Amino acid sequence: MKNNLLFSLVVLVYAFGNAQWQSKYEEKMLIQGNDTLRYRIMYPKNFQETEKYPVILFLHGAGERGNDNQSQLVHGGKLFATDYLQERYPAIVIFPQCPKESYWSNVDVDRSTYPIHLKFKYDQGPTTPLKMVMDLLDSTIQQPYSDDNQIYLMGLSMGGMGTFELLSRKPDTFAAAIPICGGGDPNSVSVYAKNTPLWVFHGAQDNVVNPLQSMEMVSALLKAGVYPKFTVYDFANHNSWDPAFAEPDFLPWLFSHKKQNQ
Repeated sequence: MKNNLLFSLVVLVYAFGNAQWQSKYEEKMLIQGNDTLRYRIMYPKNFQETEKYPVILFLHGAGERGNDNQSQLVHGGKLFATDYLQERYPAIVIFPQCPKESYWSNVDVDRSTYPIHLKFKYDQGPTTPLKMVMDLLDSTIQQPYSDDNQIYLMGLSMGGMGTFELLSRKPDTFAAAIPICGGGDPNSVSVYAKNTPLWVFHGAQDNVVNPLQSMEMVSALLKAGVYPKFTVYDFANHNSWDPAFAEPDFLPWLFSHKKQNQ
């Protein structure tokens, strides 16, 4: 009986802790015709419309797709929502959710073998969810309280692929970007290579998205004459986001970059 009571208390404390930080993200929807983009947005503590704040766009992985407007916060949501980090790095943080049947990046995914085989099709235009994310970002940036020189992008797995593609579609937008265990079209990097510093992460043992996908993108960036940060974890499989989030310089590096007015 005592053990059951103790377990119930632990569950309640854990659930309350989750609810506490998740409640900082307001539930919103962008509706365009028959299409809906669900997203969560967190504003800084003591938010003032007369102030200017950085904007962070975070693209989740394939496992968090759906329409509950909650799953997309599982990886990364808490990172930005702790009281300490909200005070140190006040920012507007956006977590859109991709519908189950779609994908952030325009890519054919062959899951018949692992690591999965990817064929990127940027030339066919963005997927509907990515197009809606672009519209949402544009409307956010247009607000007087958004700092145009501090717009940041990051994503993991499917979201890492979306990060690379979004960089190519909005090459003059982002001050810095962090693609984690993703991939993309190496031929697309030339349009944003010299505009946006990147920190790329991958697990060397990744058996879902081949680490060579990130290596090809880094190689293309080097050929374009820029020098991205590239971290490969020898111990990590597909989950390279947890060690990435734990990097002491993860957020300091991100927020240290500001886009130069052109």
